Amino acid sequence: MLAVETVHVPLGERAYDVRVGDGLIAGAGAQIAPFLTRPRVAVVSDETVGALHLEALRAGLADAGIDMTALCLPAGESTKGWPQFTRTVEWLLEQKIERRDVVIALGGGVIGDLVGFAAAVLRRGVRFVQIPTSLLAQVDSSVGGKTGINAPQGKNLIGAFHQPTLVLADIGALDTLAPRDVLAGYGEVVKYGLLGDAAFFDWLESKGPALAAGDREARAAAVKRSVEMKADIVVRDETEQGDRALLNLGHTFCHALEAATGYSNRLLHGEGVAIGCAMAFDLSARLGLCPQEDPSRVAAHLHAMGMKRGLADIPGDLPDADALITLMGQDKKVMDGKLRFILARGIGDAFVTDDVPADTLRAVLSDALAAKHAAA
Repeated sequence: MLAVETVHVPLGERAYDVRVGDGLIAGAGAQIAPFLTRPRVAVVSDETVGALHLEALRAGLADAGIDMTALCLPAGESTKGWPQFTRTVEWLLEQKIERRDVVIALGGGVIGDLVGFAAAVLRRGVRFVQIPTSLLAQVDSSVGGKTGINAPQGKNLIGAFHQPTLVLADIGALDTLAPRDVLAGYGEVVKYGLLGDAAFFDWLESKGPALAAGDREARAAAVKRSVEMKADIVVRDETEQGDRALLNLGHTFCHALEAATGYSNRLLHGEGVAIGCAMAFDLSARLGLCPQEDPSRVAAHLHAMGMKRGLADIPGDLPDADALITLMGQDKKVMDGKLRFILARGIGDAFVTDDVPADTLRAVLSDALAAKHAAA
């Protein structure tokens, strides 16, 4: 059994702990009880995660004398919109959730984002606990207080900053993930090494295959380091006025590709992040910002992990370069009409800029599309 490791996120009155270890779902009652004014919680999950983990959570809460009521939403990115958000808020009101109560988000990034946003607006803000069950949610979306839903115009355009009260990252829950979902989550893990910790990227080159194969110690170490890095950046810039944008390495490309593929199973978010990171390094190298070998090293690691690393790996047709650039323009990181990119001076050294020549960006996309057509 892994020891439980704690990463503290020191945000003053909004400070909280992220706990990483085995068996945290089964022991959730003891972890959550100190935050309750009455022994009752409302849990929102999805049908897939609920079937796997809801009864274990119920038993873990019951061990501490806590009653649980639960709502399971459909699984998938399409849940992260107004209809299921409205359903969730109205269900929480029907359960008579009060401002001093705690709502639990049990699931991946979709559930965490949607439930966190529901908690943010319910009675102008109730507390919530994140129990992320996917690797992507454990290393990224469950930490930092970004909550929200998608709009027809783009991802995450409606939401609020609302920090959780506690995050329980149960490494054992990752055993239930399909290999593709593990690798999608790993896209966000790689991002952390690329944006700010070259030594972590070195470690991933060595330990990544074991992590993917199910090594719990490697998984726990990767989750802890990713959370530490995210927490450090969030504390410096909670509402994304500056440094926090570094966490979006790869995401400007990713969000355009997700929109182009209809937020469908053709491209999972973490897959898009991995491709986006590779393209951001390609763009950086073309602009003379980073060594020419860095994009090759990034692509080689993604390939060694069996991951998507370019547009050629996305099934089906994609729009042309200009259409993809138009989709990038819907990204929430646009400021004063200018696209903001996270580029790199090298592995572990990312920075934010809006000074990207349009012709270079178009060339990166056109060449990637040409490679896709050649591979077809």
